[in-house]
Amino acid sequence: MRVLAFVPDLMDRSRMRAPGAEVVFVSDPSELVGAEADLVVLDLSRPGVVEALPGITALTVGFSSHVDEATIRAAADAGCGEVCTRSVFFRRFPELVGSDGRAGG
Repeated sequence: MRVLAFVPDLMDRSRMRAPGAEVVFVSDPSELVGAEADLVVLDLSRPGVVEALPGITALTVGFSSHVDEATIRAAADAGCGEVCTRSVFFRRFPELVGSDGRAGG
C-alpha cells in the first residue's frame, strides 16, 4: 500500500510503520493535491492542511488533538474521509494500511 503523509513531527513519523505499507512523507500539504496514493495521512494541526483537502483525490485520514473541535469540524467539512484523535490514529495505523492492501483492512 502506498501512503503519502504530511506529518512533520519526527516522533509521529517514527510511529507510522506497518507491514506492507510504503510511507512517503512530503514537506508541504500542497504536494498531496492530485497525488496518486492508496491513502493520504494528514496532521490536521499544521498550517495549510485543511485548505489542501479539497484537492486531494485519494482516501484521506487526518488526526488532531481531541480538544481541537474546530479543526476536526473544518477537516470534515473540507472532505477529509476520516478524522481521528491522535491516540486513536496511531493505534489504528496498522489496521488502516491492512495487509489486504485496502485502507481499513
